[in-house]
Amino acid sequence: MAEYQKIEYRIGKDGKVTETVINGNGETCTLATQDIEASLGKVESRELLPEYHDGADNYLVNEQSQSNESQG
Repeated sequence: MAEYQKIEYRIGKDGKVTETVINGNGETCTLATQDIEASLGKVESRELLPEYHDGADNYLVNEQSQSNESQG
């Protein structure tokens, strides 16, 4: 049975999206977010938290900029 994972998204005033995976395990956090990352736009940076390697709760902080711009 798959383990429950929570993904937290924060959207800044500048449009950058920061995501944090909670209850992930190693590369399962990157697998859990790959589809939404592809939809949101280009990944500008990825920071693996120390807990990613330690087996704790928070695993990945990822910042993206949305590639969809209004055309007028």
